[in-house]
Amino acid sequence: MKSVPVLLVTHDDLLWQHWRALDPTRWLAARGRGLADLQRWREQGRMLAVVDTGLPRLPSWQDPSWLPLLSGLQVVVASPSPNDEQGAQALGAGALGYCHGYAPAQALAQALEVVASGGIWMGRSLVTRLLRLVTERAQDASTWDNGILTERETTVARYAASGQSNAQIAEALGITERTVKAHLSAVFEKLGVTDRLQLALRVHGISAPVDARGKVPS
Repeated sequence: MKSVPVLLVTHDDLLWQHWRALDPTRWLAARGRGLADLQRWREQGRMLAVVDTGLPRLPSWQDPSWLPLLSGLQVVVASPSPNDEQGAQALGAGALGYCHGYAPAQALAQALEVVASGGIWMGRSLVTRLLRLVTERAQDASTWDNGILTERETTVARYAASGQSNAQIAEALGITERTVKAHLSAVFEKLGVTDRLQLALRVHGISAPVDARGKVPS
């Protein structure tokens, strides 16, 4: 497997040493010390980066400067004290991933794999929060499935789109988790979606595409 260049932006030497535990045969790590390095990284034709939220003078995530800064990049935001509010804001600013800065190297590598493949990486609680937000803002979507799903697939899809886990769906419908997974696989294939976030947007009539791989850390 070809090594992928990744820019690790932090002023913290200890964090840099922690991130350097990434497998060097898979990740070609380069260090950045500020946001200006992101622009240079893009100019070099590189895309993948990790940004430490502990950087000095980091703009707020509502700052419009993030949009041009992150445009064209695949950025994972890493926080020493992650929380769902900050994660939602970082993703809203254009980041494609959000994780703990001191997550084990294997977990960070998983996040990088997903984001490098065009997906979105976030914690399970943040996924649940965003799914609920989608539900709260849902529009009338009576024809969201175009009639291509079976009645049971439609039911399972609606449960999944509201943030229910496979176990919760299985209990509610009196079926096994294996059956739930089978129904969801059929739903994803028929609707052309790859994960629950895309499914939620489809079910609730929100057309904006989300490219997520459903790889959510436990």
